[in-house]
Amino acid sequence: MSDAVAAAARKRGERRRAQTRAALIRAAQQLLAEGRTSVPILEITELADVGMGSFYNHFDTKEELFEAAVESALELQGAVLDAWTKDIEDPAEVFARSFRLTGRIHRVEPQLSRVILSRGLELISSEHGLGPRALRDIERGCDTGRFNVADPYSALVIAGGAALALGQAVHDHPERDDAELSDRVTEGVLRMLGLTAEDAAAVCSTPLPSVTELLEEAMPGLQQSADPGPA
Repeated sequence: MSDAVAAAARKRGERRRAQTRAALIRAAQQLLAEGRTSVPILEITELADVGMGSFYNHFDTKEELFEAAVESALELQGAVLDAWTKDIEDPAEVFARSFRLTGRIHRVEPQLSRVILSRGLELISSEHGLGPRALRDIERGCDTGRFNVADPYSALVIAGGAALALGQAVHDHPERDDAELSDRVTEGVLRMLGLTAEDAAAVCSTPLPSVTELLEEAMPGLQQSADPGPA
């Protein structure tokens, strides 16, 4: 076998492994969104349309798969937040845009939302998703005098609780305008961080790009950077 043929075979194998891993993660995300985490591994592999042996080529336990599913959802959320705020200097606007986007994601991508909400308050201290970015922006806001809070982490806890409550409210009240609700909650959090009511309203009135387009742009990047893992 020539080097070129061998390299092509390796690439095909890597693509198949990546596709299998992605199918397992999607299945786990669906189960998380449905609140069904006690299912047997066989049901997971059937939902993913892969063989039982393929599961153990990627994950040692069901719990490890569910953790990977949540981390994948948070990485997608984080990639969208980064893409949306990369050209903004004002830490208050960066924080507000991230918070407003997160609120809108709950309606646009309900399964992604339910996966994130399934882990509840523990996500506030997660190394992925909104939590670390919010803390970064709160600290920057304090350093620049934009925010006025005694303890950035305590402010993060309050903001994180508001973000989770907002997500649940969007699901519980489909008749509500999710964009308007997200902006009003964001205004309240900004006032907690030290902005005046007028300033908070002004920051939350800036136009936003399409959430759907941002999600579509983020997904290919995550797929390209995914670790194929073992066969």
